[in-house]
Amino acid sequence: MPHSPLGKTLVIANPAAHSGAGEKGARFAEEFLRSFSSATNGFEVVRTAGPEDAVGIAAGAAGYDTVVALGGDGVIHEVVNGLAEIGRAQRPQLGVVPMGSGNDFARTLGMKRNDAEGALAQLVRGQVRGCELGLVNGVRFMQTLSFGLDAAIALDTTDKRAAGTKQEGEELFVRSALRILAGAREGFPVRASFDGEEPLDLATIIFAVQVGATYGGGFRICPSADPTDGELDVCYNVSLPPTPALLGLLGLARFGKHTASGVVRTRRTSHIELRFEEEPPCQVDGEKLCARDFVVDVEPGALDVVFPA
Repeated sequence: MPHSPLGKTLVIANPAAHSGAGEKGARFAEEFLRSFSSATNGFEVVRTAGPEDAVGIAAGAAGYDTVVALGGDGVIHEVVNGLAEIGRAQRPQLGVVPMGSGNDFARTLGMKRNDAEGALAQLVRGQVRGCELGLVNGVRFMQTLSFGLDAAIALDTTDKRAAGTKQEGEELFVRSALRILAGAREGFPVRASFDGEEPLDLATIIFAVQVGATYGGGFRICPSADPTDGELDVCYNVSLPPTPALLGLLGLARFGKHTASGVVRTRRTSHIELRFEEEPPCQVDGEKLCARDFVVDVEPGALDVVFPA
């Protein structure tokens, strides 16, 4: 086996991920790492017991070289926020074994999805690169932050997963989007300032801040986003299209083609200040965030992450 970058490894697994696939993945990880002793310098697999459990487990992982998050984007988000509590010099690197419905962070990294054996094989042959994190009102995000109708769609898909829907990924996102966008009439008024520039007054339907390119199970909302470039990518609307045109933009966004429309703008930034007239729908890596005022920053190179070689 080529030299593994993992070192002493802690696997934090969500056994409930993807209708129980997380537990199967956790058992496979135990067998895999036990069978290939050269893959690590010792390992432990810990299962989460409920929401937010992974934050505390990861925050106590300073003695490890690598923390592997096994589950969907939710447990990865929790692990990232836990690791961020550890000083940069002692902070373990992050690996992921994606076992979820959306798996957007895994798409960013190029990891095999819902394939524990394939993802672990990638990790033990991987290479480590520094990635930025986003920070909004004290909460880190490793993939996506959004406001407005797209956030409402993302939160609706989260609720449906929690209720046990059989739909997943793109299908789930599209069904939620069609229902919510069909009733869209107005945006959410906001004053937005990028990097200290003159504020813009917008009626927000779409306002996505991305570390990686995709959200919603593969929709390429910011197709040029690069998690290693030290900047955040933003896509936001500058006008309110009629509903048919809005639904058309949704279809184009699946392939990143929406950026050619005059309805939206994209840019890179390191600091955003947002002041909404009323509390908007807001999601951060699929989790609800409640506020009217938001301050968003980038933390360049905040986390070392294991990428496929």
